[in-house]
Amino acid sequence: MAAAACNPVAPSGPVPFKDVDDGSVPEHTPKEEFGDLVAALPSRQQSILELRLYQGFWLPEHWVPGTIVFQRRFTPRPDDVILASYPKCGTTWLKALAFATAARTAYPPGGARHPLRRLNPHDCVPFIDEIFASGEEAKLEALPSPRLMNTHLPYALLPAPVTATATGCRVAYVCRDPKDMVVSLWHFLRRAKPDLLFADTFESVCDGTVVVGPVWDHVLSYWRASVAAPDRALFLRYEDMLRDPGGNVRRLAEFMGRPFSAAEEAAGDVAAVVELCSFDEMKGLEVNRPGSGTAGRYRPMPRDAFFRKGVAGDWANHMTPEMAARLDGIFREKLQGTGLIFS
Repeated sequence: MAAAACNPVAPSGPVPFKDVDDGSVPEHTPKEEFGDLVAALPSRQQSILELRLYQGFWLPEHWVPGTIVFQRRFTPRPDDVILASYPKCGTTWLKALAFATAARTAYPPGGARHPLRRLNPHDCVPFIDEIFASGEEAKLEALPSPRLMNTHLPYALLPAPVTATATGCRVAYVCRDPKDMVVSLWHFLRRAKPDLLFADTFESVCDGTVVVGPVWDHVLSYWRASVAAPDRALFLRYEDMLRDPGGNVRRLAEFMGRPFSAAEEAAGDVAAVVELCSFDEMKGLEVNRPGSGTAGRYRPMPRDAFFRKGVAGDWANHMTPEMAARLDGIFREKLQGTGLIFS
């Protein structure tokens, strides 16, 4: 008994990233180490970002050195879960749902002191891309297992130890109708560049030169992984989550190795997770209201920018039928024969 008292059990994860990020890990950029490599890559300006073409995808220039370090040096734990998405496809919602589901024993979703009631979902689940870009990957080691992490990188750029079907970790991906994604991305970028034209964002998506694009290759990388190894890669659709949030929370819980028990079902825990993470609930919290601060490092964005409408079909208010037909046609052609269909 004395030995047990002297060796307390380590806290079980996931825990809010902001609660363990105490500032003790100094920032050091890996930019200098790979500066020549990055400088030699094709480049283009897209809205507020300088992009570089790295291994077939247009990444923000400041991500590239961190991505190289991530690919070469990251060691996943077997029970890690990486939440992935193309930007503006349900990232914030997936983070909230996954955190509330995986951490429900320590933090009951109906509790008044739940971390998601005081922290933005991006403060609960760390964004790998920015962490490695800032050289702060040691922060991830401070997180107790199981860890939840997030990335916007395509599956093809994830480290080999992550994607190894026998020894890697789990990856859950959410996709969205490309038309709604374009609209959401434009509104988000306009928070930093108010004069940005919708046509410019639309064209960059259509020609594949958008951030972390081409979008079709990004989506297909995770789709193919989910088909090849569904126990290691979960493919979720934003529209399906809107139609049946409870059913998709159950899918996510099962995938993460934390299925809801019969007792939890009877107690209404699934409904409690859905309610806690609902768009209206999250948007109404003080921490996510206008003027509540920012999230992100390189390009800090107002927290309320992550909660605009959260609906499907808003594209019809922003693009002409001809634009919609063009974008649908591009994706239909790019996805032909894969089994993946939009619209």
